[in-house]
Amino acid sequence: MNVYALVHSRIIAALQALQSEGALPAGLDLAGIEVSPPREAAHGDLACNAALVLAKAARMKPRDIADRLAQKLTADPEIETIEVAGPGFLNMRLVPRFWHGVVTAILREGPAYGRIDLGHGERADVEYVSANPTGPMHVGHCRGAVFGDALANLLAFAGYGVTREYYINDAGAQVDVLARSAFLRYREALGEDIGEIPAGLYPGDYLKPVGEALAAEHGDALIDMPEERWLPLVREAAIAAMMAMIKEDLAALNIRHDVFFSERSLTAGKDQVEAAIESLRARGLVYEGRLPRPKGHDDGDWEDREQLLFKSTAFGDDVDRALRKSDGGYTYFASDMAYHYNKLGRGFRHLINVFGADHVGYIARMKAAVAALSDGKADLDIKVCQLVKLFRAGEPVKMSKRSGTFVTLRDVVDEVGSDPVRFMMLYRKNDAPLDFDLAKVVEQSKDNPVFYVQYAHARASSVFRNVKETFPEFTPESSVVVNADLSLLKDVGELDLIRKLAAFPTLLEGAVRAHEPHRLAFYLYDLASAFHAQWTRGNELPHLRFIQATDGTLTAARLALIRANQQVLATGLTLLGVHAPEEMR
Repeated sequence: MNVYALVHSRIIAALQALQSEGALPAGLDLAGIEVSPPREAAHGDLACNAALVLAKAARMKPRDIADRLAQKLTADPEIETIEVAGPGFLNMRLVPRFWHGVVTAILREGPAYGRIDLGHGERADVEYVSANPTGPMHVGHCRGAVFGDALANLLAFAGYGVTREYYINDAGAQVDVLARSAFLRYREALGEDIGEIPAGLYPGDYLKPVGEALAAEHGDALIDMPEERWLPLVREAAIAAMMAMIKEDLAALNIRHDVFFSERSLTAGKDQVEAAIESLRARGLVYEGRLPRPKGHDDGDWEDREQLLFKSTAFGDDVDRALRKSDGGYTYFASDMAYHYNKLGRGFRHLINVFGADHVGYIARMKAAVAALSDGKADLDIKVCQLVKLFRAGEPVKMSKRSGTFVTLRDVVDEVGSDPVRFMMLYRKNDAPLDFDLAKVVEQSKDNPVFYVQYAHARASSVFRNVKETFPEFTPESSVVVNADLSLLKDVGELDLIRKLAAFPTLLEGAVRAHEPHRLAFYLYDLASAFHAQWTRGNELPHLRFIQATDGTLTAARLALIRANQQVLATGLTLLGVHAPEEMR
């Protein structure tokens, strides 16, 4: 049950009736009409912008349209009051029994409440994390990992066929550096004193097990080999070890991908990069040309030459993009372009990439590539996760012994747990910097959002445990609760809580359309606040307590509301990948 959609449909029907009666011109575009909560709760339950949207096309004053629409809607028995405000907004207040229907719908639909089929089964590829396989994931990767996973959950809930994908950057110079670093640890495992790790190599202790495994497998056979022979062997072993470690770290956050796509596979066997270039060539979108020197580029650094270029400016980019380097190899962009061409070939038309803050400059060219390669039939949305600053009780946390240079994702999860990490990584919009305090996220207080939301769910469970003393038959699924007389829910706090529950489907739809899971985290905190507030009112005013020992009928109604609240909290937390606990100690 989507309250806003239901009222919206009634308003559309009323406008169509006014058109049939000649009170409004025929042929008006009704697509821009919205129903939403008013800016101030005192103005009513719902607001509608219909008069403002239609005034210009109808050649009428907004208030004249609003007055006619209000008059038509007064016949609706579930609209208690309707007023015209300001330049022509309609503010409506609904009868209590309408809101009671929300509780009934939640109890009936259970975990499916809020589900909307936006995707219609269409396939969507969400690529996230994609960290270089050169070491453990750091806390910055953590934010993109959680964001991408929660977004994938939302899309699946909204009816998309979602594939969760990780792009392994295993074809660049960084994996050769990884191999040389692992080879140094291999020599160490054989008993050699390697001294201080040379500059330019990876210094972390995480490569020691790789060196030991190489020593166990090869003995000292690699020592006398020239680099061109041992490098591929060590590189393959090191990448495999790093990916196993990365998958283990992600699993600690309950994150698992469906596809791990190797960059090296693009040129192994059939050259998929060349195939993508030829696809652009067939469209007349590649040419030999020269690029202007980038601003701020030193003359000695700049190479002015004829090169193969993609006409990315035809698709909104600020400059055309090179596809081959001076040595004849492919540019990073060409490989990334081919990777997305591969996604299109696998049937995806909805592509979402989660980038780190250092990849902002890459967005326009990748959108241009997808638009060109799909003939505009696919959409690519790129979400950027800004930096995470790590603190402990207000003091910056510098680095990890495990990595040698940064704080790892696993360090953070092991210290505070998966739930605080996941919730707090989403409790801020992805494109805003995030301060994460290891001490504060485990506090048991209202100032700790993840505790406050989980505590609301646990507190609801405690009510059902406590009610057994007086009404042992009042379980969450019992008929006496599911079929309770909800007309008894009259208190302003109870109705306010129901209104918040009613907003859940619309909130989810907005989060899915905008690809913004933080909206759900914010909503859950507000919902938990409303529940805790009603609990507090019951402590102060005994007649508002959830359990009324002398009135089983009223108790059942309030338990129905608590069960509905608990269900929405559980659904929301599950979509964020956070547990909904029955108890908290």
